[in-house]
Amino acid sequence: MARPKIVSLAEAIGQINDGDMLTFGGFTVWRRPMAAIYELIRQKKRNLHLMEVNGGTHDDMLVGAGCVGVWESSWCGHELYGKFGGNLARKIENKEIFYEDWAHIHALYRLAAGAKGVPFLPTYSAMGSDILNPENDNLGKAGLRDGSNRHIGKHKVITYNEPFNNSEILLIPAAHPDWCITHVQMVGQEGTVRVDGLRFSDEEAIKASKHNIIIAEQVVPEEYLRREPTRNMLPGYFVDYIVELPWGAHPTGLYGAYEPDGPFISNFFKSTRTQEGFDQWAEEWVFGIKDHQEYLSKLGITRLEALRANPALGYSSTLKRG
Repeated sequence: MARPKIVSLAEAIGQINDGDMLTFGGFTVWRRPMAAIYELIRQKKRNLHLMEVNGGTHDDMLVGAGCVGVWESSWCGHELYGKFGGNLARKIENKEIFYEDWAHIHALYRLAAGAKGVPFLPTYSAMGSDILNPENDNLGKAGLRDGSNRHIGKHKVITYNEPFNNSEILLIPAAHPDWCITHVQMVGQEGTVRVDGLRFSDEEAIKASKHNIIIAEQVVPEEYLRREPTRNMLPGYFVDYIVELPWGAHPTGLYGAYEPDGPFISNFFKSTRTQEGFDQWAEEWVFGIKDHQEYLSKLGITRLEALRANPALGYSSTLKRG
């Protein structure tokens, strides 16, 4: 089996095609591959299909930039830095994007089924809720369940009378994204992935995906990671491309390394409530910047150092909160 390639961010993102289905590691405003999001926008990817357990600042940026054709998830927002994804809400209201709303656990089960290599997973969760109302099968109502899109099944869910106890249960279809992009603290030279802190649904997302890009604060020798194998999340054979990129999750946080940049995320939320506002913001922070190093220079060392975590505590002891 071929080892993963260590490449630049631009080269890794260049492998993604218009129309591909993407998912991402991390959770809301933690450990999101934000440098990759900027690069996707900079390369003007189009008609991407996002399938996530939950959304956040990253997919709201992609939607605002016009990169997304289909969005499937359970939620999109910025936690305490902005109540909801304003760009996604605007695009949905203007009928500029196709979307499907899932219960949180249903979205997780889609990736878990894909990771296990089974066509569906059963659950009782959300039965009786409006999530299952046929009127809320948005992709079906849009005529997209006709088999022409390999990522959109013929049914959103199926209600099934299981034969063991004769109870009604839901079958949640598997998802198989073309790509998962994940930001982590460390990756080995041969692709062994280490995540400190919460792992969220990263393992399911990575295993369900056909290809994986791992962006790491540090690329380290495999021998170092093998000293404590229980701290490693996945072996290297799941990984296609490795990118070494310190601060690559900013403005989201990375446990043990840096905090979320709350003022940055809040400013994004407030500045992009209109398309004109988003375009102005993107011109300053995406298109007006050549690459990640120029992005860090624009932020400035004082701002970044204020976010840096105390290695003994795992969080910043100087950042003002509240």
